[in-house]
Amino acid sequence: MDNVIQSRCGLLCAELPCREKFGCAGCVNITTPAWGNCAVKSCCEAKSLIHCGQCPEFPCGQLKEFAYDKEHGDNGQRIEQIRAWSKMKF
Repeated sequence: MDNVIQSRCGLLCAELPCREKFGCAGCVNITTPAWGNCAVKSCCEAKSLIHCGQCPEFPCGQLKEFAYDKEHGDNGQRIEQIRAWSKMKF
């Protein structure tokens, strides 16, 4: 799993330009994101899930809202990434 699953929400953190600025190793590898609390990360961790794809409610309203956010969303790409992760065997 190391370096494959980088986030709870499906973001590919290694591809983000802000990663080095914040020194981020991906939210599956850190306790508190440099940018503040993340509801998706908190939800997954409260349910002891590695990523949202392990949740029976996937894709929930919270994840969809995050994925399609006008400012920070990616038009649902992270949801498709989670689907790909869900098919992998670890």
